[in-house]
Amino acid sequence: MIVRAEAGGPAAPPSWALIELQGDLESRSGSSLAGQLIGDLHFTRQGAPVLIVGHHILWGKVATLEKPLLVMEKGEAATREISVDAMETEDAGAGAECRYHVRAVVRKKILFRSRPKPIIANVPKKL
Repeated sequence: MIVRAEAGGPAAPPSWALIELQGDLESRSGSSLAGQLIGDLHFTRQGAPVLIVGHHILWGKVATLEKPLLVMEKGEAATREISVDAMETEDAGAGAECRYHVRAVVRKKILFRSRPKPIIANVPKKL
């Protein structure tokens, strides 16, 4: 296994953050949320994260992970000749070398522990 930064890209991969929510997040229609817009993430002047999901608001905090995580993508395998001496290696039977590209490093997480609070804007009065 070979882990390296993207070829032709910057020397250091970009930094990402992990968002941690407590509870379940479900759509009204029951469909998958993959690739869908969930909400708006904002930061206050003091740096506190605020997540707005529909008509609800969540207040969170930013924490540093004890151990950074890597976001990797499996690349194309490079073929090579296999000798009898190389049969002890794990990839020797496949005849290919596995390559992984580091896409990002996750060093921080944004944690939302509290329950969402409803946003009530302008409630019309009955006449």
